[in-house]
Amino acid sequence: MHICYLDEAGCTGALPSADTQIQPVFVLGGLFVEAAKVQSMTHKLLALKRRFFPNLLPANAHYHDWMAAEIKGADIRRKARSTSRNDRRFACCLISAGLDILKQHDARMVSRVYVKPIGNPFDGAAVYTSTVQSICAAFQNYLATHGSRGIVIADSRNKGKNANVSHSIFTQRFRAAGDPYPALLEVPTFGHSDNHAGLQMMDFLCSALLFPIAAQVCASAHLTDKTHVSPHYLTLVEKYGHDIKDLQYRYQEEMTGHWRGGITLIDPVNKYNATRLFA
Repeated sequence: MHICYLDEAGCTGALPSADTQIQPVFVLGGLFVEAAKVQSMTHKLLALKRRFFPNLLPANAHYHDWMAAEIKGADIRRKARSTSRNDRRFACCLISAGLDILKQHDARMVSRVYVKPIGNPFDGAAVYTSTVQSICAAFQNYLATHGSRGIVIADSRNKGKNANVSHSIFTQRFRAAGDPYPALLEVPTFGHSDNHAGLQMMDFLCSALLFPIAAQVCASAHLTDKTHVSPHYLTLVEKYGHDIKDLQYRYQEEMTGHWRGGITLIDPVNKYNATRLFA
């Protein structure tokens, strides 16, 4: 039994101009974790929070309260771009510890990173839905390869958006041509990140690593507003590009021989491919 945790970084709105503070990239990814390892991963995450943020909760806080005390990936990336060297060092130590947890539990990731075209439409709803379908396809392959079954838990947004995503998978599963996801026990369900270590870890990957790397590498040269970019983010590529690359789950289609899964970069601005995010 495996679980795929879905989370995103960035917004699904269009980028109207180069001087806007709207986020220039959108990232949506899935983290594959064996269900038997979720409890251990959760304990490791709570220990990480207590180690790096000992004052986040009162001294008399219960152990389980640390689950709801989230460390947001957006806060980590703010420290990663700080003018303070100590802040940047802290962010790197925290990122290293988070990646170690994922390695220890044999987690794997697939993700799509979208660079928004400046001044052109960006259909965020369609992007979100098609990406979830792509992640489910990769998860199906992963489950079949491991002889396993699985469920998808996505970070909840609102009822309308949640229902639209689940219904897109429902319609595929019950189409006349047959179910493309036979190893999935159900259509995607939704949870709140303060109750799921897997959602918090996926937020960490999307918001603290993939988003800042993609923003700097793919968007910084085209933006006059520098709210979401920083040359300090290139340090994340240098330090963790290899780790991110190794976390990917990639597979080869039998019929076409094409490689699928992993981290896909959709970049209409520069025409870069995903290797730019690793090196």
